[in-house]
Formats: sequence, C-alpha cells, structure tokens
Amino acid sequence: MVDIDTVMENGKCMECGAAETDGLSCFEMFHYPLAWEHRDPEMYALHFWLVSCYMIQHPSNYTEEGYKLLAELFTDAYDHRWSTERILEKNRELVSKAGKITNPLPSRQRKRTSRSWSMTIEDLYRGGEENAIRGILKWRDAVRKDIQN
Repeated sequence: MVDIDTVMENGKCMECGAAETDGLSCFEMFHYPLAWEHRDPEMYALHFWLVSCYMIQHPSNYTEEGYKLLAELFTDAYDHRWSTERILEKNRELVSKAGKITNPLPSRQRKRTSRSWSMTIEDLYRGGEENAIRGILKWRDAVRKDIQN
C-alpha cells in the first residue's frame, strides 16, 4: 500500500494549498469523490483524471522519475484526448519500464514543496457530489494549464 497521507500546516496542505474544510485534510476530502464515483458510472469513467489531478498536486508521493511519468501520462492523455483504455494501456507500459515510482519514505519524512494551484480537491469537495463530474473536468483542465506554466 502506498502511504499518501498529506501534511496540513496552519490549516492548509503543505503541497497543494487546499484549506482544511469541515475538519478534513485534503487527503480526507479526496476520499469523498472516490466514494461518489462508485455510485455513478459516468463519474467512475473519470477515475484516472480524479486520481491524477490529486496526485500531481502531491509530488512527495512519488520518486522523481515516478512523478515525471505521471505528469507526462497526464499531459499526453489530455492533449491527445486518449480514451480510458488507451490511458490504462500506456500507464501499464510506463510502470513496467520504470523503476520504483512511489516514494519509499514514510509520509512524515518526505520533502514537501508548496505550489500554488488554480484548483484543488478542496474545490471539488466543496462543489459536492451533484457537481462532481463537472468539477473533475474543470480540475483536469486547470491542472493541465497549471503544469504547462
């Protein structure tokens, strides 16, 4: 299992900058849309985008190579409008060729760098389940724009 807990400092995530909401860290907020997608096949079809948006904003979860591969996969899938099947196929191919992609250090020992993002899991969570599909698509667009800058 991958240790992907986040570190909140002064009510904000040290990496993505999401504010604690309803007493939840950004990692805890992330669990809500993961649950929502199991009730909605349309939303579940966006699982790659949901997870990759969150993970791109938390690079401490990856080795340098792992993060680079994730960002490249996200960018290629977005720019070329890949189907979910193509994304999963390419992901399997990249992971099989890569070395260790997840950060082996325990969460509290990882180096974290704060970065400003135009949208985070906080925005998706605050939008609620009824707006989640639109929110994921908006988040996907925002992350793509943010990582090209």
